[in-house]
Amino acid sequence: MNRKQKLLLNSGTGLLKQLTAVICGFILPRYMLLYYGSDVNGLVSSIAHFLGFISLLELGIGPVIQANLYKPLAEKNDEQISRIVISSERFFRRIAVIFIAYIAVLAVVFPLFVNTKYDAAFTASLLVIIAISTFAEYFFGATYQLLLNADQKSYVQTSLQIAATILNTVCCIAIMHIGAPVHIVKLVSSLIFVLRPVGQAIYVHKHYRLNKKLVLTEEPIKQKWNGFAQHLAAVICGNADVVILTIFSTLANVSVYSVYYNVTNGVTMLIMTATTGLEAYFGNMMAKGERKNLERAFSRTEWLIHFVVTVVFTVAAVTVVPFVSVYTRGINDADYIVPLFGVILMLAYASRCLRVPYFVIIKAAGHFRETQNGAFISTALNVVISIALVFRFGLVGIALGTLAAMLYHTVYFVLYLRSRILNRPLWHFTKHFAADLLIFGLSFFATKSFVLTQPDYLSWVVLAVKVGIITLCIAAVVNIAFNFKTVMN
Repeated sequence: MNRKQKLLLNSGTGLLKQLTAVICGFILPRYMLLYYGSDVNGLVSSIAHFLGFISLLELGIGPVIQANLYKPLAEKNDEQISRIVISSERFFRRIAVIFIAYIAVLAVVFPLFVNTKYDAAFTASLLVIIAISTFAEYFFGATYQLLLNADQKSYVQTSLQIAATILNTVCCIAIMHIGAPVHIVKLVSSLIFVLRPVGQAIYVHKHYRLNKKLVLTEEPIKQKWNGFAQHLAAVICGNADVVILTIFSTLANVSVYSVYYNVTNGVTMLIMTATTGLEAYFGNMMAKGERKNLERAFSRTEWLIHFVVTVVFTVAAVTVVPFVSVYTRGINDADYIVPLFGVILMLAYASRCLRVPYFVIIKAAGHFRETQNGAFISTALNVVISIALVFRFGLVGIALGTLAAMLYHTVYFVLYLRSRILNRPLWHFTKHFAADLLIFGLSFFATKSFVLTQPDYLSWVVLAVKVGIITLCIAAVVNIAFNFKTVMN
């Protein structure tokens, strides 16, 4: 397969993977709420986010490793590929060992400050069970996933993920139906997700000529520690909200957040996964010195992502509360209808998705150390604003902190790319962003009178289709006015 065919295959399987994840990701939490209640759902969500902080130990090395693989893969340099893989495996397996110690400490400390009616043994044992699949990912799969991504073969791991997600959903629902405790459900889930990293390892050993016996005389991964700031920002932005709510609020609010986050994250991952392979695609062009092709491909990608993100997130922002009202129907132990929170959270993650084309170029170019200051500032904004506002505004305050951080980081990447890599005029982004805001505002105004006719999924789908058609029409008109030449191309 050539470069473009791989990109299309990666994007297609990535999109299918995310559609599967979105559908299954809505089904399972709904059953969790019905069978175990908001407190257990909030507890499971809180545990998952606390476990997410172990990825801080990755120090952002994953993207750096991937960036270092582009050139040897393009040159088919098996020896250099092997050296990078050996160094990477050693690093991630050290993290796996540290992860065990982290779990031991967390199992003791976490039950002491979490506001739950369940005893320490219940909470600690659930935490250990949920951690199993994360350990396997570090020990077996992280390095091979990076290798496959760099070689534009992410369709391998996404296919494995699709199979694991469907199997997990079917098995967990079956176990819930027979009345099993939540610990058994999560144990089965963890064991199923161990299959993906194992499958990746089998594929790589079969299709790549890796020499694991090479002796490393020097570090083969350049700028090994320079991706830390980007990684820190991603980890904190992805987990800080739930941690702050767990410490300063209630598990019921964590549950409310998790429901809206599942919707928002589902839409976000739909966009992110559809762009799977872009970094490797651009990285391959850079490795071969194809400057004009890179600039042309970037311009089209930038416009397309702005268009898709704006349309998708506008529809999601308008319809998120009607969806949540249907999704949580019959669950009365918490108030799940928080319209302003839902809209702000959608805007925050739309900002995150808008930076995709700029960030993938920066990563493909290996500019990690140069952009670390922006990541540190973004992280600080998220934490400080969220903590300052959570006491007065609750969930809305948390969302405002996330929005401020993600908007800042997006603008930072745009400015850096303009001055240091592609040297593009700032008006390109300004024009796209102005069009995005106009589409969002006009669409919100045009659909504000739309209501859910019946509290069921079919009525919600009808509502979403109506909103989608109007938003798409408005987006088409605005983009023809703002970006006529690009649209025609």
